[in-house]
Amino acid sequence: MSLSLNQWTTRQWSLPEAVDGCARHGLEAIGLWREKVAESGLAQSVKLVRAAGLRVSSLCRGGFLTAGGLPGEEGRTAFARALEDNRRAIDEAAELSAACLVLVVGGLPGVKPGEPLPAAGFTRDLAGARERVAEALAELAPYAGERGVKLALEPLHPIYCPDRAVLSTLGQALELSLPYPEEQVGVIVDTFHVWWDPRLFEDVARAGSRIAGYQVCDYLHPLPEDVLLGRGMMGDGVIDFPPITAAVRAAGYTGDVEVEIFNADVWAADPDEVVATMKARYEQVVLA
Repeated sequence: MSLSLNQWTTRQWSLPEAVDGCARHGLEAIGLWREKVAESGLAQSVKLVRAAGLRVSSLCRGGFLTAGGLPGEEGRTAFARALEDNRRAIDEAAELSAACLVLVVGGLPGVKPGEPLPAAGFTRDLAGARERVAEALAELAPYAGERGVKLALEPLHPIYCPDRAVLSTLGQALELSLPYPEEQVGVIVDTFHVWWDPRLFEDVARAGSRIAGYQVCDYLHPLPEDVLLGRGMMGDGVIDFPPITAAVRAAGYTGDVEVEIFNADVWAADPDEVVATMKARYEQVVLA
């Protein structure tokens, strides 16, 4: 396994700056975000990454597939738009030769990430939201397979179930992936999201070659007011990394290990210092 910089960790860097930073710090891979790719343009992004000799360990992100659970025409329109956007994301991942396209599947229909609940216009139908994800996969997996792209379902910590991901455990994500060839649909193991799960090691072993990506960062305690920013540098929180890393390796994963951190202090710091710390903590904490 080799270390990869998920570019959201150094959010203030543009894509050209992040590519240059990876090269200067001796990294072999980068995890890209669609927003950053769009800023530079897809063709230029492909050119930059290839010229630097970097692998694209993942493209973030597709998903947000659950709005189709809204009633009537609103739901049908939202579902069609989500499928259209995800097809574009698949095409982008293919152009970038990304190892996978990460899918954050979406929360309860009508609940917007990070925003207070509306007085009306959302549904509490959690089971139905998960059914919409399954329906979307049935549409998207063959499309991805035709383009050589692996869709990677990412379960998120249960605190994000209302607004970001109705998949909360690795087991749930794995079950949704099983009807499809492993080259079409896999799963992401992100330490922040799954460290707490009592079935984690069993499900990592069961996932095996369906593990499409391994992302690491720490779970801070206490969490900040904005829980989205509760990710810390490895070693700054409560996660015991070596057993998880060992389990992912034992399952047969040999891909890149992305450091993906959402944290206001990390984002405000000198990106070069962040990458230097990231490299040191990877050796001292993740692989220890």
